[in-house]
Amino acid sequence: MTTKTYDTVPSRRVAFLGLGVMGFPMAGHLARAGHQVTVYNRSPAKAQAWQAEYGGRTAGTPAEAAAGADFVFACVGNDDDLRSVVLGERGAFAGMAGGSVFVDHTTASAQVARELHAAGQARGLHFVDAPVSGGQAGAVNGVLTVMCGGDAAAFDAMKPVALAFSRAVTLVGGPGAGQLAKMVNQTCIAGLVQGLAEAIAFGEKAGLDMKQVLDVIGKGAAQSWQMDNRGPTMVDDKFDFGFAVDWMRKDLGLVLDEARRNGARVPVTALVDQFYGDLQRLGGGRWDTSSLIRRLRG
Repeated sequence: MTTKTYDTVPSRRVAFLGLGVMGFPMAGHLARAGHQVTVYNRSPAKAQAWQAEYGGRTAGTPAEAAAGADFVFACVGNDDDLRSVVLGERGAFAGMAGGSVFVDHTTASAQVARELHAAGQARGLHFVDAPVSGGQAGAVNGVLTVMCGGDAAAFDAMKPVALAFSRAVTLVGGPGAGQLAKMVNQTCIAGLVQGLAEAIAFGEKAGLDMKQVLDVIGKGAAQSWQMDNRGPTMVDDKFDFGFAVDWMRKDLGLVLDEARRNGARVPVTALVDQFYGDLQRLGGGRWDTSSLIRRLRG
């Protein structure tokens, strides 16, 4: 892990629900920043492993984890997973005290964010949708970018705490706006990766030394994070790391669903989503998203 410097923030009682590849290190940063952390995971063994590494407490249900917490953070799989840890007698809302804040880092739909924001309001609770960008490496190194939707007061309260695992935490609008901003993010990435894949495949067919070419054009207008961080590994045909095709397909599905609702035209995104479907059929569901180039090599 890259050494992370934590801002001086008063210790708060926090819960973290969901200890996957993102949640595990994010919760760890909260503990290392001096917060009192209770974790919950659907698989108790993962929660016990987290406790062994970082200390803190484990809980048997989201409601138990949320009891007494000032802030409850979550990072789970999808809309249904989110509802399962928030609602019901075992859900976090059942254990949260009035005025406390639920912060959702799941990449989910804007609709579920609005739904849970309203459900929280009815209980005197706050809900902030706060999907993240930066991938597993960003979570491990504590440098995620967080785009948030919700009420300004709840955002202002949670931001200093969330900076334990982030480098930027920004309110972009009301309930659901964070999720919509994440959809914009994933739409940008999909087009960039496909363009980079086509460029590298074209250069290879033309007989160019593509690592040299990427180094040259990376100093000009074509430069991007994807080129710098994924271009060389695309040339090397290495994809056993990073943000998985399965996850990207889920995220692009959210984009396409939202576009159908709001009338946006996203033809490139729809096409790249199909290309990722091709990779899934090739058995590449866990390959990095940059594996799009494998469709172009033959």
